Amino acid sequence: MTLLEWLRGKQDQARSTIDVQHQVCQRFGASCVPVEPSSKAGIALQTRGLQPLNALRHPPQGGTCGWYLWWGDTLNEDPDFFQPLHVDHLPEYCAAVVPYLSLPPGWRVQVAPGHEDVWFDAALLNV
Repeated sequence: MTLLEWLRGKQDQARSTIDVQHQVCQRFGASCVPVEPSSKAGIALQTRGLQPLNALRHPPQGGTCGWYLWWGDTLNEDPDFFQPLHVDHLPEYCAAVVPYLSLPPGWRVQVAPGHEDVWFDAALLNV
């Protein structure tokens, strides 16, 4: 495979991801607020492997996209619970959240095998 073919594949993949994210926003009646790939999300990597996957989005600030992700039933209040991770690495660590990343601040997601719950929570906007 040539470099040009590889780059075209990456562009097609990015377009496909953006299309899926727009479809998710439309399905839930939400505006589409894409994240910058260079921005950071907060992720609780130590909870990987638990179910369900939980995600919430606060307003972006200071280089973050506002998304926080953890697995399991408990959101820990420990300030070290979340570690920063660039958004462009999320497909590697948490591919299941990628379709939801363009939901705007104020949205929550909970997914597990055979389960999807997506809702707006205005309290997330007051941080």
